[in-house]
Amino acid sequence: MRKPYSRSHANRGAVLERLIDMTNQQYRNKGVADIRKVPTPVQIQSNIRGKVTGYTQKGEWVDYSGVFDGRAVIFDAKETSNKTSFPLNNISDHQFDLLKSWHQKGAQAFLLVSFTKLDEVYLLSFKVLEMHWEDAQKGGRKSIPIGAFQSMCESVKSKRGYVLDYLGVMG
Repeated sequence: MRKPYSRSHANRGAVLERLIDMTNQQYRNKGVADIRKVPTPVQIQSNIRGKVTGYTQKGEWVDYSGVFDGRAVIFDAKETSNKTSFPLNNISDHQFDLLKSWHQKGAQAFLLVSFTKLDEVYLLSFKVLEMHWEDAQKGGRKSIPIGAFQSMCESVKSKRGYVLDYLGVMG
């Protein structure tokens, strides 16, 4: 049985995604990169006289993919209201596996993580994510502490004329 509709759940990540979408448009306009939001798959249940009903499916992809500097880019946008850590259960197994596969093939794979109550956004490289993910799989901590973001990740801010210049901090 499906869970009832939750407006707060549906809008989770919407602010961060809007900022990323604006930035991606700026990158495209300036010819810097072509990175686009991947649409969420929808399962159509019925189409009666033009009235379509359906539900969103669990995606098998991440939020964004594209190309920058001749290299594939793939990432997901995540928000947390937690002030002290980012829960790893915010990432599904299939998202981790997809990021890992693309990373192994030379793509820039990462997460953009927004700590909404701290008003901070970080680029979490796949290598750092993988280290924490594997530790959690072995029974370790199930979240990444804010201190790890502050010491091991790049802070993403509005600069160089871009709303959220994540490409400017990409290693």
